[in-house]
Amino acid sequence: MGKKIAIAITGASGAIYAKQLLDKLVTLQAQTEEISVVMSDNARYIWRSELNNDDYSRYPFRFFEKNDFSAPFASGSARYNSLIVMPSSMGILGRIAAGISDDLITRAADVMLKERRQLILVPREMPYHLIHIRNMETITLAGGIICPATPSFYSNPTTIEALVNTVVDRVLDLANLSIDTYRWGQ
Repeated sequence: MGKKIAIAITGASGAIYAKQLLDKLVTLQAQTEEISVVMSDNARYIWRSELNNDDYSRYPFRFFEKNDFSAPFASGSARYNSLIVMPSSMGILGRIAAGISDDLITRAADVMLKERRQLILVPREMPYHLIHIRNMETITLAGGIICPATPSFYSNPTTIEALVNTVVDRVLDLANLSIDTYRWGQ
């Protein structure tokens, strides 16, 4: 049986990270049972602003509105394996750290933590101040994974997409999906 994965896209800059993640997940559908997506209003705005399109609506996944608490991944009984928040704003990260479930993204994150399932947050903001660092520590101590959108260069990426994919591939590895990617020393 394939994995159930929820994707949350927030209004942090870096819509290309979300796009590349969704593009890769299209190619990995044989490994998944369900892929569900929730986008904040700001995420839609940032996508249109940074990518000059609204192609997010064309992906073959289930999309949910940010206040749709009837979405399956709003409950532990749906047994989703992972929630990937990419890119994650520091506002969302802070609300998750504080246990505030005021929309579907924060509720889904709360569910993943309470059920001891995989929560992967990909913050795109920088630099960090002490509150950011403490919020990331809180989430880490609660069982979440903080994977900053920090690309690697040892694969010698030559396009912005290849550079972004160094982060996307790391996230997909963390979500335990089998991917063909650059591996150090191989």
